[in-house]
Amino acid sequence: MAHTDSIVFGAAGFIGRSLVAELLRNGNTVTAALRAGSQDRLRTWLDGQSVDTAGLTVTTTDIGEPDLALGDTVAGVRDVYNAAALMKFGLDADVARRVNLDGAVHVLEWAARQPDLRRVVHITGYRAADDGGNQDYGNGAYEASKVEADGLLRRIATERGIPLTMANPAGVLGPGQYFGLSDIIDNLWQGRLPALPGSADTFVPVVDLDYVARFIVGLPTQPDTVGRSYPLLDAATPVLPELIRLVADHLHVAAPRFTLPTALVRRLPRAVTHADPEALSFLSSDRYDTSESDVIARRLGISHPPVDELLHTYADGIVAGRNGTVTPTPRSGFRDGTWLVGERTDPEYVLLHGIPLDSESWSDVVRELDAPTLAADLPGLGRSAVSAQSTGDWMEELMAPVRTRPVIVGHSLGAWAAIEFALRHPDRVSRLVLIAPAFLQQPASRLTRSPLAAEVVKRMSVTTAAARLGIPEGPTIASALAALRRPGVAQRTWAALRAAGASRDELAAKLSRVTVPVDIIVGSDDPLIEPTDRPVTTITGTGHYPQLTHPDLVARVLRGESLSAAPQDAATSGSR
Repeated sequence: MAHTDSIVFGAAGFIGRSLVAELLRNGNTVTAALRAGSQDRLRTWLDGQSVDTAGLTVTTTDIGEPDLALGDTVAGVRDVYNAAALMKFGLDADVARRVNLDGAVHVLEWAARQPDLRRVVHITGYRAADDGGNQDYGNGAYEASKVEADGLLRRIATERGIPLTMANPAGVLGPGQYFGLSDIIDNLWQGRLPALPGSADTFVPVVDLDYVARFIVGLPTQPDTVGRSYPLLDAATPVLPELIRLVADHLHVAAPRFTLPTALVRRLPRAVTHADPEALSFLSSDRYDTSESDVIARRLGISHPPVDELLHTYADGIVAGRNGTVTPTPRSGFRDGTWLVGERTDPEYVLLHGIPLDSESWSDVVRELDAPTLAADLPGLGRSAVSAQSTGDWMEELMAPVRTRPVIVGHSLGAWAAIEFALRHPDRVSRLVLIAPAFLQQPASRLTRSPLAAEVVKRMSVTTAAARLGIPEGPTIASALAALRRPGVAQRTWAALRAAGASRDELAAKLSRVTVPVDIIVGSDDPLIEPTDRPVTTITGTGHYPQLTHPDLVARVLRGESLSAAPQDAATSGSR
């Protein structure tokens, strides 16, 4: 039997896991109660947050059962946090009620039987207490079940003297939250938001995840919060059209210029609107009184981060994770329209991709290097915005915050920017490595350089594109195709390829003037055809993308190691 200060139901969920982390950081012993099969997910997340889990006990539960399927496994509980919920649109009404209503009542009644109970904190939606008990399951079982539960829990707690506090977060923004606002941002990013549902005064409030976790964990320490409900939102959230403009400016995409009434959007085909009808019920002009929440926050010493910074960071996460379809690359986001991944001020390596790839193409090499790296999507390609700057000026801006003297690595088209910077600032570059420098290799075919190629490739499946382009199937080609399918990216990619083909002689001349050490890596299936006096490493059995097929060998060259100890058929070194 585990003796514990606090128990968190729904501990593997988006808010629940943050409550567990905050409680552990505050020195509490914590029981994480979650569904079977979620234990590893929680522990992996906590490890990733560097949380000391010495005070953690993990147990399985089923809040659909009156005894929560806990038996006598937990004792001494002082504070009970219920973050368990089915948060999803399109739920069956009975399924939604079983968890969001019946399950919530079961947790409350179980808590009431704990002899050391100090507080029950129930986490629900910001619109629940404001709805006045109106449950319309026809308009959405998720919200209706939360609203019904809010009124029932407060009535039971009042009748039985249970110390209950309701926490009502609005749209909680933080890593891993792909619900509600995330779909609007994703549609904006994908060019699928010609008009914004709602009106000029639609208000969709947001709040920072860390603020929410610290507030909720602090509630039981405030005796006068019993029996109260606390809306958790940043009152400085702009109206929805302005909020989307803030995000659009950060992403360097066009914001919608018009709004459409939600009643009209409901009547349009979903294939046109890309909007879940149930989500439209959250688009209203209602405002919420946060004065009592603000008092508690000041007592707890917490405050909201600037809302524009919160929105920018959240939008970066939506782009990095492709709205929850992939695991986001850590430390990735926009700076002045350029997509950056990794260490922005003290990298040992700066990595510039080729066509039709993006910074994802360096992932395997980065793991092999195990050193600080900075990768960027080239301007107008991948996720980066179009830039009016020259290639050299763009590199100046990219490197402006860098304090180290890194190795600069350019693959194919990326060699252009690498060479430009090495010519301008040889004192700021330790070495240049060019991988498959296209200006010294066989020119791309006329068909490959035609505008039609852009349209053909972006419509391919991952498997077909990988086979046609000679790129290993996996996250790299999937990321590249996702970028190519955004408006304008494919056209800009092939325009860059055509422009590069026209400047082969110019770049070869510039390379001859580079004074820093230069190494060249090519695949045996894509050799150099132009002479060079720079050292060349040829990797056998690969073509234009050796960093994808042989990241270990590429990483060794980047570190300055000899490949003479490699298998004889793997690589050869020399000059051409």
